[in-house]
Amino acid sequence: MSNKIRVLLVDDHAVVRAGYKTYLSLSDKIGDIYEADKGETGCQVYEKNKPDIVVVDLSMPGIGGFETIRRLVNRDPHCKILVFSIHNELIYVTRAIKAGAKGYINKNSAPEILVTAVCQIAQGGTFVDPVLAQQLAMSMVTGDDEESKVKSLSPREFDVFCLLVNGYTTQKAAEKLCLSYKTICNHGTSIKEKLGVKTVAEMTLLASRQGLINGLNERLT
Repeated sequence: MSNKIRVLLVDDHAVVRAGYKTYLSLSDKIGDIYEADKGETGCQVYEKNKPDIVVVDLSMPGIGGFETIRRLVNRDPHCKILVFSIHNELIYVTRAIKAGAKGYINKNSAPEILVTAVCQIAQGGTFVDPVLAQQLAMSMVTGDDEESKVKSLSPREFDVFCLLVNGYTTQKAAEKLCLSYKTICNHGTSIKEKLGVKTVAEMTLLASRQGLINGLNERLT
């Protein structure tokens, strides 16, 4: 690639975005760096500037990371997206890749990993954190019925699911996702049907077995 890579950072924390910019700016391969504090704005900035790669978080207010990925890819099938998230559970990795992301790394990764992933994906490749990639390969071999059920949830249903199983009330989940109370209730009903459970307690137990409970409260606030 002859020109420098133009990057769009989509994360709701200004301090985190500042850190990203610092790491990326140190590379002579990186050019302009745009910013957005939520998915809706990220889609607008992408349409205006057409950056070479989008680095997106998953846990954001509004439409959230998964829906952001879906919208970007629907608008531009050639859009290159790297997920940079605190979540290290495989369900997040598989859902991100399924939604259209070209790569996935954890926020605990070394700074140089971010630069490597951005450059590799911008040049047409893919990149998944080596540890997560190994775990992903193993999970594809073993398979899991409960995991398959969770994967059947839509991006918005998955967001609602994560909030409910981590103690959010329906009203608080509605406020967090900028949705109506009725919409959250409808999603809750659909989630229970897809997972084959009847109560939030059963949903929480299933989520716990899939490793979707520990630490999520902190991540979602």
